[in-house]
Amino acid sequence: MLKRLYEWTMSLAARPRAELWLAAVAFVESSFFLIPADVLFVPMALARPQRAYRLAFIATLFSVLGGIAGYAIGYYAFEALAKPVLAFYGKLGAFETLKACAGPDTTLILLTTSGLAHLPPIKVVTILAGAVHIGLTFFVISCVLARGARFFALAFLLRRYGDTIRHFIERRLKVIAVAGAAVLILLYFGLKLVAGSGQLLSC
Repeated sequence: MLKRLYEWTMSLAARPRAELWLAAVAFVESSFFLIPADVLFVPMALARPQRAYRLAFIATLFSVLGGIAGYAIGYYAFEALAKPVLAFYGKLGAFETLKACAGPDTTLILLTTSGLAHLPPIKVVTILAGAVHIGLTFFVISCVLARGARFFALAFLLRRYGDTIRHFIERRLKVIAVAGAAVLILLYFGLKLVAGSGQLLSC
């Protein structure tokens, strides 16, 4: 079923209203959909590289809006909506583990790693942020920076190198994204240590 869903999502790139589909997939990915928007974004940017940055903007905007929807589900309707969605995807156990550590610092880490490298899946983190009542402004800024960095980096690579970079993106980009996220997180915690702001982790 997952393979069919993946192939169906890829097929949307060839449709006349592909940009609308990209917006829709980016939105639902951040709250409950299983397939990442990259699956649609990459072939679209390869087919029309002159629109790569426009596509990155669309994907970022609707990914953030979808994240806000996931946040609202976690904040207002965890038992009614979020819990069944997480259980359906087999993520409820992971969610409960993350929730035990979900202070501002750890939530920032999760927003960064999920936004840049889908670790953990962004839908889990957006729901988590709402469930533990992380500040909405903090949440939105984190999503814009992390998701925007990913999509605009993809747009740059695809526009500059075209199809020759596709294998690299599919095989190596996640590793680089994780490394980049790790550097940002270490820098953040380093600044906190220098500032002497106290406890770094919430668990």
